Amino acid sequence: MADEDNERLMTPSEVAAVFRVDPKTVTRWAKVGKLSSIRTLGGHRRFRADEVQALLASMSEARHV
Repeated sequence: MADEDNERLMTPSEVAAVFRVDPKTVTRWAKVGKLSSIRTLGGHRRFRADEVQALLASMSEARHV
């Protein structure tokens, strides 16, 4: 059960707010494999928060190089 608590899922809008991009950009990233997504029963995309943070860290690192 602890694993489920650690695996917080984010909506495309939440991810977009983190990266300061449009939610459609986040969907595009999912389509090209930059960020993996999970589909809900209703067909909506959800993103793992830990993967989002890892991508944010790698993008931030790349800017400082």
